[in-house]
Amino acid sequence: MLLKENTLKLSTLNKTWIFDFDGTLVVHNGYKTGEDRFLDGAKEFLQSIPEDDFVIIMTARETAAKDKTEKFLKENNIRYDRILFEMPMGERILINDNKPSGLKCAYALCPNRNEGFNNINIELDENL
Repeated sequence: MLLKENTLKLSTLNKTWIFDFDGTLVVHNGYKTGEDRFLDGAKEFLQSIPEDDFVIIMTARETAAKDKTEKFLKENNIRYDRILFEMPMGERILINDNKPSGLKCAYALCPNRNEGFNNINIELDENL
């Protein structure tokens, strides 16, 4: 349930998290001009995701950047279950059903490029 801009009220069930990489988690194309650098709050947000949740990272980066990208994530102790390279640069569409209980099962937050995670808040509600 969206409470206010960039605040989600979520159930205590295990979740699937899907993240774009460049411009969402790290400075857009930083790897092309130097080194990757996490955007404000992104590293901490990723590290706060419970171990039982599933984490998918998507990127338009070419597979030639795979080793460098995975090394960066490992050096920063970022846990993820899948990373997908060479994803299309256009819109990313998630279609998912809601539970009969009324639990909404899909959300999208779209921060501006390189904005970081400081304005994204998650609240767990045991009643959902």
